[in-house]
Parts: sequence; structure tokens; C-alpha cells
Amino acid sequence: MGSNPERSLPTPTTPAGREGLAALLARPDRAVVALDFDGTLADIVPDPEQARAHPGAVPAIAALAPKVASVAVITGRPAGVAVRHGGFAGVPGLDHLVVLGHYGAERWDAVSGTVHTPAPHPGVAAVRAELPGVLHRFDFWHGTWIEEKGQALAVHTRRAADPPAAFDALRGPLGELAARHGLIVEPGRLVLELRPPGMDKGVALAKYVRETDAESVLYAGDDLGDLAAYAAVEKLRTEGPDGIPGLLVCSGSAEVPELAERADLLLPGPAAVVDFLAALARHL
Repeated sequence: MGSNPERSLPTPTTPAGREGLAALLARPDRAVVALDFDGTLADIVPDPEQARAHPGAVPAIAALAPKVASVAVITGRPAGVAVRHGGFAGVPGLDHLVVLGHYGAERWDAVSGTVHTPAPHPGVAAVRAELPGVLHRFDFWHGTWIEEKGQALAVHTRRAADPPAAFDALRGPLGELAARHGLIVEPGRLVLELRPPGMDKGVALAKYVRETDAESVLYAGDDLGDLAAYAAVEKLRTEGPDGIPGLLVCSGSAEVPELAERADLLLPGPAAVVDFLAALARHL
């Protein structure tokens, strides 16, 4: 590193963010870099099955991963899907990468190349059977997209004639459907996800930070589902006598101002996130 390794990196706008970045640069071997997938490493697209990691994401992570304690991709997608869409399997330099799918319920480790998956919540199967009928009954069958996530289901409205109106109209009926079967609804960027309670990115992130005994953490996300991870980092900052310094990065801010308002560093989207990760790897 040079005399001032932070000089060419974007500067966080908050004191807590600057402290988090400084701690990561000072002891990278004790730092966890955690990243959302869709909207952070991959651009948002109308069909989630077509989402792929930015072309520079894997090279940037492969350069960064050996220099930190771990890089963790935390996503609501099944771990295997995120690995496939990210192109993470069999890449040299990714030994320190884990993918925590279904908000940490599933885990893929690059070292072993295997996915550990729990039994699905019984409510998911019941909702899967009823969901098409609910969409038809409320006249939202056309223009919506059901994403199968194994441990959860998601209804996307981005392709509807009026995406925000469809999103707002479905929140109540889908909330009632989820509640009948012991699930919750998590809203996102024109998507409503029905999943078991107790699964969120904050729980997954806090557990992983403790598992790795990290001394600093960076989290980058773009959506409402990332607010739980933001809250986990904010709580970690206050734990113990000194806390665990953390840096909160927001990938884009137009659709989810709630995230941008709490972020330490705003980046305009996945391409900028990838550039930041590559710059961070060069400094380390």
C-alpha cells in the first residue's frame, strides 16, 4: 500500500463509515466483505432468471477474497442459483467466498463446492399451491411473475401494465395468504417475497461475522431486504467496549431511498460496486 491507501477510494460521508473503511484497510485479514446479489453485483432485470453478475464481479472478488477474512454473498435466492448466476464455481482465488442463500438458510462454500440446505417450511408448499389462484382472483395473473426460490416464493410486478399499482394492490392479499400459512411478506423493488419468519439478511450477517470472529465488516445492498443487514451492522458497531466498525454501501438509490438515507457510501449501481471492490483489492 502507499502512504495513503484511502486516497483513490470513494470517501464515506459519515464518521462511522470512515471508521469502518479505515478498520478494514488496517486489518483486512480480520474483515468480512458481505454483498447482496441482485441490484448490487447484478443489474436488476425484468426476468430474474436472466440476472447475471456484472462481468467484472468475479475478477474483482477473486482479487479481493484472498486478502480479507471472507467475502460473503448474502441473497434471498437459493444458494445454488446465486452461484450459477454469479459464475462463482471453480474460480481460482475464491477460496474465501461463501454464498449464504435464502437469507442464510442455505450455504455454499467455494472450498468444498457443496450446498447445505435445510428442509423447507411446510407453509411454502401450501402457498405455492394457492398463489396462482390468488393472482387470478385479484386479476393480476397477467403481467406478474412468480419466482420459485425453494425455501420461498416471490411475486414480481415489474412487467405489469402499472408495476407500482400492482405491487400496492397485491400487498394485502399476499400478506393474508402468507399469514394463513405461517409465512411473512417481505417487500422489495417491485417484488413481494413470501417466506418463513426469522430468515433475513441481518440474522445471516450477524451470525457469520461472529463465526469468522471479524473485527470489521462491509455490507453492500440495494433493496428493502437489505435494511435488516444495515441494522445488524449498526448494532455490531455498538457491541462490546469498542464495537465492530462497519461500512454500509448502497448500490443505487433511486428506487429505495430508505437504504440510501442510512448508507455511509452511495454508489450508482453494480458497475460502480464492482469498481469499488476492485479498487479495494488493489489497495490491500
